[in-house]
Amino acid sequence: QVQLVESGGGLVQPGGSLRLSCAASASTINYMGWYRQAPGKDRELVARISHSGFTAYEESVKGRFTISRDNAKNMVYLQMNGLRPDDTAVYYCNSDPPRNSWGQGTQVTVSS
Repeated sequence: QVQLVESGGGLVQPGGSLRLSCAASASTINYMGWYRQAPGKDRELVARISHSGFTAYEESVKGRFTISRDNAKNMVYLQMNGLRPDDTAVYYCNSDPPRNSWGQGTQVTVSS
């Protein structure tokens, strides 16, 4: 299994931006995704990217979030702009569908 380490979360005001990073312990040819889990809710996939760069987004983040990857560095990123309070969650990366153990995630809190 690939080990995944997420970073880059924090506290940001509504309308702000954050860039999340995910470091994988080995290369992956799979689709990779960013997931999030808000308190009391199920974990949901918000963005996915193929090895060649094809992307897809959950409707609520379209136009605000951008997923990217650097295959040479085994990194996946999530640029989040126009953050809203309902984006508050712990964010995780994993393959899509998830095949690896979940990392610790990174907390994103959007609040004034």
